[in-house]
Order: sequence, then C-alpha cells, then structure tokens
Amino acid sequence: MGFFDKLKKGLNKTRENFTNRIEKLVIGYADIDDDLLDELEETLLMADVGVSTTEKLMAAVRQGIKKKQINSPEDLKPFLAKEISAILTAGEDQNQTKMAEEGPTVLLVIGVNGAGKTTTIGKLAAYYKGQGKRVMLAAADTFRAAAIDQLEVWGERTGAQVIKHEEGSDPAAVAFDAVKAAIARRVDLLIVDTAGRLQTKSNLMQELEKINRVIQREIPGAPHETLLVLDATTGQNALHQAELFTKAAPITGVVLTKLDGTAKGGVIIGIKSQLAMPVKWIGVGEGVEDLRPFVAEDFAKALLGS
Repeated sequence: MGFFDKLKKGLNKTRENFTNRIEKLVIGYADIDDDLLDELEETLLMADVGVSTTEKLMAAVRQGIKKKQINSPEDLKPFLAKEISAILTAGEDQNQTKMAEEGPTVLLVIGVNGAGKTTTIGKLAAYYKGQGKRVMLAAADTFRAAAIDQLEVWGERTGAQVIKHEEGSDPAAVAFDAVKAAIARRVDLLIVDTAGRLQTKSNLMQELEKINRVIQREIPGAPHETLLVLDATTGQNALHQAELFTKAAPITGVVLTKLDGTAKGGVIIGIKSQLAMPVKWIGVGEGVEDLRPFVAEDFAKALLGS
C-alpha cells in the first residue's frame, strides 16, 4: 500500500466526521437556507476545524452565495473543498524541512509528553537513514529516564548514534556535547529531543532559549528547524498547545501524529489557518514508514475526495 492509500485510509474517521456529514447534509436540503448553514457550521466545529477557521469558511460560503458561486446545496461541497485546499496549500514552499547547506542540519523537537515526540524522532531518524544520511540523536529530555531509554532503543533500531547524559542533567549540556560530536563525526543530521512539559511557560522558555544559544554558538543558523509534535487525537487541545508553544519557542513547523486514530483530523486546517504554521510531517500509523513529509494537495484529496 502506497502512502497516499495509507493517508486516505488513515483519514477515514475524519472523513466520516467531516466530508461524509457534509454530503449527507446536502442531500437533506432542497434549497440553501439558514437551517442548512447552521448545520454546516456545526459540522465544521464538530470536525475540530476551530472556531475562527469555521467563521472564516462560513463567511466565504455566504460570500459565495451572494456572488452566485453557490446556487444549490450540491455546490457547497466543491466550494468548501476549494476553500480548504487553498488554506492547506498556502505557503506550501514552507512545508519542506530546511536542511543546512554544509555541516550538520539540526532539528530541535518539542512537544508535550504523550504526543508521540520521541517516537517521531525515531521515525525521522529512520526516514533520513533510508536516504543515506548519517544521523545522530541527542537525549536532551533529561527530565524522564524513560525518554532517554526510548531514544536509545530507536538509536539501536535505526543505527543512529545517541548522545546522552544521566537523568536530571542539564539539557543544554547534552545539546552542547551532541553538537560537538555531530561536527567531529561529520554527521549529516542531528535530532535533539527536549522535555515534554508545559507546567510553566517561563521554565520551558528559559530551557529552550539556553539549548538554542548553545546550538547557535557552535553552528550558526542552527537549529535549522524547531518542530512541534502534536497529537491529532486531542483535536482543539492540539491547537491550544500550539498557541502556548509559539510563546515559548520560535517554531518553524508542526508534526501531526496519530491521524489514523481520530475523527479530529480537521484540526490541521485550524493550525494552518489560525496559526499560519507550516505542517511539515504527518503520521498515519504505528509503522516506521507511516511518518512522511506533509503534501497539502494529497491531504486535501484524501480528506475531501476532490
């Protein structure tokens, strides 16, 4: 099964909650009236598109009706498909992961515990190892011993080198040692894990700022990407986390995991629309090969059948 087929299958629950509901809604009405528009708005909210994105889409629908671009309920789905595709494909050039022109590329990975952060790092390592790159992992989530152990397991599975200190060590010291080792060993890609806690934004901000300073001092322009891992099954909570993390770190892109296990995949539309944040990677399964770069057009096609 190719990745597009996996993506389509993975989005089944979201499609049932979103596209299929719109189709059923359209069949139930002979004309466009206020009741239909109210139900459409409710459908968008139920799909975790988000309040402001729903308002934006509904404003576009009303404008479409006014301009005679929408003349019957049957016109609603293709119109919405076009509007959502436009949101998803906006700034598509930013969806590509930025790589260093020379020396190690550094990816800093952040996100709350349980979002699939460490697993994502392992799958990224496998993806780039598959492209023939030399990969190193830095266990800078020293808050949990389990995170260090988990990263070591991924290192063994993918053949990536792992730099670690003891539990409770200074995360910036781990990052420093990892950067030095990556330069000395001519590594192509260094992926840095970080602590997944958001209890106090100030602590998180200070820790991330320190890690950033250490990395930048050794490799100007690094980290080349700061990726925020979000769990799609949490729906609007993922959007809330994204908003909080943007205040704590200069995020360059999002990794959305567990899209195959949720009806809330519409949150990706809200992330793109409300936060204007590039979605770089998506996960549609537990397999190593089930994390892939985000291709907006494929996602829109798999979600809307457009």
